Amino acid sequence: MSHSDSIPENAPLLPEQRAALMQLMQELKPDQLLWLEGYISGLRVSRGDAPVSTTAAVKAPSLTILYGSESGNSESLADQSAKVAKQRGFKPKVINMSDTTPAKLKDVGNLLVLVSTWGEGDPPETATDFCSALMGETAPQFASTNYSVLGLGDTSYEHFCKMGKDIDARLEALGANRVFARKDCDVDFDSDFEEWLDGSLSALLKLQPEAATSAVVSPAAPTQTAVKYSRKNPFPASLKERVLLNGRGSSKETIHLEFDLEGSGLVYEAGDALAVVPRNASDVVEALLAAAKADGATEVTLKDGTFTLREALVRHLDITVLSKPVISRYNEFAQSKELDEILNDKERLNSYIEGREVVDLLSDYPAPKLDAQGLVGILRKLPPRLYSIASSPKAHEDEVHLTVGVVRYESHGRARKGVCSTYLADLLESGEKADVFVTPNKHFKPPTDPSTPMIMVGPGTGIAPFRAFVEERAAIDAKGKNWLIFGDQHYLTDFLYQTEWQDYLKDGVLTRLDLAFSRDQAEKIYVQDRMKENAAEIYKWLQDGANFYVCGDASRMAHDVDRALHEIVAEQGGHDEEAAAAYIKQLKTDKRYLRDVY
Repeated sequence: MSHSDSIPENAPLLPEQRAALMQLMQELKPDQLLWLEGYISGLRVSRGDAPVSTTAAVKAPSLTILYGSESGNSESLADQSAKVAKQRGFKPKVINMSDTTPAKLKDVGNLLVLVSTWGEGDPPETATDFCSALMGETAPQFASTNYSVLGLGDTSYEHFCKMGKDIDARLEALGANRVFARKDCDVDFDSDFEEWLDGSLSALLKLQPEAATSAVVSPAAPTQTAVKYSRKNPFPASLKERVLLNGRGSSKETIHLEFDLEGSGLVYEAGDALAVVPRNASDVVEALLAAAKADGATEVTLKDGTFTLREALVRHLDITVLSKPVISRYNEFAQSKELDEILNDKERLNSYIEGREVVDLLSDYPAPKLDAQGLVGILRKLPPRLYSIASSPKAHEDEVHLTVGVVRYESHGRARKGVCSTYLADLLESGEKADVFVTPNKHFKPPTDPSTPMIMVGPGTGIAPFRAFVEERAAIDAKGKNWLIFGDQHYLTDFLYQTEWQDYLKDGVLTRLDLAFSRDQAEKIYVQDRMKENAAEIYKWLQDGANFYVCGDASRMAHDVDRALHEIVAEQGGHDEEAAAAYIKQLKTDKRYLRDVY
């Protein structure tokens, strides 16, 4: 049969169109016809035409996108990767490291890995088991896998992107084929991510059979939609209210903030975080300008455009955090032998960075050749700060609430302050707007079943998400029991949201409330001590199906609470150490032991 015979006489074509198409089809080779089929399909999508069935569909190559996320960035980028991969002709599948094992992935052909590094070179909370298995002796071979890795991290930490580096090296050692070089991203990761994704997908496409890549669907044409606020385009939210939660005489400064989200289109759930894009305080900026002997009116160029140096330092650049990359870039101007020695001595470097900021570096090691453009060149972009949301949208429509501990301290003869916390406490006036966006946390939520009991351990500002959880349960009239274990320094001055909790207890929304105020007696009492005092009841709740939540300080509190939980399970369940650990691990697997720690 000739190509011309494949066009029926009743085809909805003009005579000249039919003649031209017949001529073209006689000239096209089979692979060209296949490509044309995919192109036409993509054209129909971009025009919004109804889909039609085809008799010679091309199978898209599969792509597994694996992520390990702590704050939600890796997860968000994994979802973005899937959308782009689909447009490029792949059939993508996004998988959380918490939901799989290396053994289940050993036969995947195409693999993209996006993983963040948390704390001092640790994997994200939900990715611990996967990473341990991958690094272990029983890890499978990945000989049939083509892969690339994106690491997310923060250069202010010593072990920058360690998990990305470790997983990249381990996959190669297990026989996988790296198709595109790993990219290590700092907090300003957008352009690096886009470069990595384009390079990785292009490299993977070259390895696919020609027939599979010939029917790549063109992306749909952009349509006019409402403005979407996100990390790249934060929403300017008006501050409606700010309240100091601590009483007079407290050594702490904890503030409650309420922002107006009306008209933003932003949606959040209890358990999510709100990112705030801060501004640097003018006194901190002026001190840096003085140390650099720079004129704030000088124009400088950043990725985002041209600004005065002062504006760049206030709104765009991280001017406080010292790190090895910052010191290295600065020493290109300072040419200090002592700084060279510090940079090459890990112990001295960590000692110098501790408690110091960029202004100290400029004062301690002057660089006469440093100009305004050179100054901004040593600094990184000012990162947003994430705060656990302290409200439920079901209780506060078009609002979002935060609980923020304000950071102020002295070190090395200078007064210091937290960039974002003091921005929210001192600089942002009522009615003024702060740039914000929502960061989802899909793995720290109230139980989906409203009858499931909850045990919530949240000392200090760790109380924030549990205020949201209990508001949510009250709003939907959930029947599950709620137990809060809260701690701080003093009952009279540091009982955050005291009236609300007492009202919830009186109304029966809160089933139990246990308090640990560490400095109200000679012997310090913490939340883990209250847990041990109520060990039998905690174990009974767990046996009855309760979810166990922890929010707050990761460096000590979270470890102490985890240790106490292991002891409670061992003691009350009659388990040895190994069996207790297995019990706790099962709670995590079942998503009943959930932590939001920082």
